[in-house]
Amino acid sequence: MATDRTASATWHGSLLEGAGSIDNVGSGAFGPLDVTWASRAEDPAGRTSPEELIAAAHAACYSMALSHGLAQDGTPPDELKTSATVTFVPGTGITAVALRVRGRVPRIDEAAFLERAEAAKDGCPVSAALAGVPEITLDAALA
Repeated sequence: MATDRTASATWHGSLLEGAGSIDNVGSGAFGPLDVTWASRAEDPAGRTSPEELIAAAHAACYSMALSHGLAQDGTPPDELKTSATVTFVPGTGITAVALRVRGRVPRIDEAAFLERAEAAKDGCPVSAALAGVPEITLDAALA
């Protein structure tokens, strides 16, 4: 069954001098969050950016995909700690995403973990949505 997720944002003024907010998300989990051009291209100073939200979504989605793959192999993880760094170049866009995961997974060796980690990178729906990003890297290891 398909699911739809929603969010809304408001922007006031020009790109460089203006400001806005991510007003809410359909779940009510967060919002409002302030956003400005400076938070996107310079200093975040307590404000978020679309790229930071993409990084959060990618880290969460990747963790879920890896957890599922490991469980399907009979080696569910005790813990996965994942970070995502999204590189944004003004005038160009998102040029790279770097995923990093450290896992505590009983009964698995490093090679099997790395194989499953790569498969999760390719199978994660957010990775698929970011297919146009020139480079998505993965640094995976057992903790």
